[in-house]
Amino acid sequence: MGRSGKEWINYAGETTIQSHIPVLVDQVIFWLQPKPHGYYVDCTLGPGGMAARILEVCAPTGRLIAIDQDPQALERARETLNPYIESVSFHCGNFQDLASILDTVGCSQVDGVLFDLGISSVQLDDAERGFSFQQEGPLDMRMNTLKGMTAAELVNTLPEKELANVIYEFGEERLSRRISKSIVKQRTISPFRTTSELAHVIRQSVPPAYRYGRLHPATRTFQALRIAVNNELAPITPALHEAADRLAPSGRLCVISFHSLEDRLVKYTFRTLSEDGSKRVKILTKKPCIAQPEERKRNSRSRSAKLRVLEKHQDSRGM
Repeated sequence: MGRSGKEWINYAGETTIQSHIPVLVDQVIFWLQPKPHGYYVDCTLGPGGMAARILEVCAPTGRLIAIDQDPQALERARETLNPYIESVSFHCGNFQDLASILDTVGCSQVDGVLFDLGISSVQLDDAERGFSFQQEGPLDMRMNTLKGMTAAELVNTLPEKELANVIYEFGEERLSRRISKSIVKQRTISPFRTTSELAHVIRQSVPPAYRYGRLHPATRTFQALRIAVNNELAPITPALHEAADRLAPSGRLCVISFHSLEDRLVKYTFRTLSEDGSKRVKILTKKPCIAQPEERKRNSRSRSAKLRVLEKHQDSRGM
C-alpha cells in the first residue's frame, strides 16, 4: 500500500519497515539484573533479541524459560539463541499459561520475569500476517495462525454496534461508529479479504482533516482488531499476578507496554500487588522508564515504549 509521499505512523509507532530491534534493552538488563545461575522467564520471546542479552549473562549455568504464542517467532528465536540452546527451554503458549509452563519444567521460583507486550516488528513487517495497513496482505492478524478467528472473519460478521464498541474500546477511536457503519455497508457489497481493502474503507469514512493527519486514519482500528483477535488485554492482569507469586526473594518483574491500554493495566496491577501485603513486592519505577533520545532516533518503535518494574522483598519466603 503506497503512502503517497506522506510518512504515516502506524499503530506500533513505526514509520518505516525495519528489522526487529529490541526496545529498552539496556534498561531491561539494568533493572532485571540477570546473574549467573539465575532462572529467568521471557513471557513474550519474539525473535529472541532480548532473551539473547539475558543469556549473555546467565548462561551456561543459568536457565531461560522462553514463551511465545507465535510458532513462527519461536522458530526464529531458536536460530537467534542457538549459541545458548542448552540453557533455554522453548514453550509455545500464551503468557496466561505461565503457571502450567513453570510447573512443567519443575520451577517453583524464578529470579526474573519479562513481558514485552504487543506486536514485534518482525510480525508487523510480514505482509502475510496481515497486521499492517501499510502492506497488502490477507486480513489475518492472529499471533498464532493455527487457531482462532481472523480479523477478516471478525469485520465481516460482527454486528455494527458490537464492531463499533471493539474499535472504540480497544483502539480508543472517537470515530468508531462512523467507521463501523462504513465497514458494514461495504461488506454487504463485498466481504473484506485484505488489509488494503479495509484501510481504504476506513480512510474514506473519516473527515478530510482526519484523513490527511500525521496518524494514518486506520491506525486505531487496526490496533483494536488485533487486540480483539488475539484477546491481548484480558490475560495481562492474571499473568502479572502469577509472575509476582513466582518471584524468588529479590526477584524482579519487568513489563514493557506500547500503548495506554496496556500501560494502564500494568500500572494498576502493580499498584494492587504492592498494596497487598501477602504479595510482598515493591514498585521500583515510580514513573515508567522510557527510551533515551538516541534510541528513539535509532529505533522508532521505542518512542511509545514504557518499562515498569517491581521486586519481591528480600525477606520473602517462597513456595
